[in-house]
Amino acid sequence: MAKKDLGATQSGEPITDELVETLVDQAEAGFDTEEVLLRRGGRPPMGSAAASVESVRLDPELRQALSEKAHAEGRTNSELIRDALRRYLHAS
Repeated sequence: MAKKDLGATQSGEPITDELVETLVDQAEAGFDTEEVLLRRGGRPPMGSAAASVESVRLDPELRQALSEKAHAEGRTNSELIRDALRRYLHAS
């Protein structure tokens, strides 16, 4: 009987009946969600909880000054804005 072609994993490993059974066994045993979250990458947390995104309108001159200052300091616009806001609010 011909072997079924079940495709391949993202890494190129052929998906076999044995691999499927192994993955099912792992799933039934449960996963360490903390370990999975650490392994998946992404941006590291910035504070005590997930960061929010706030939208701010800048006039063209202020936007240009921000970009020039950030470039001169080797920082991102966001880093510079967060630092300025912390200083203004006296927050750490």
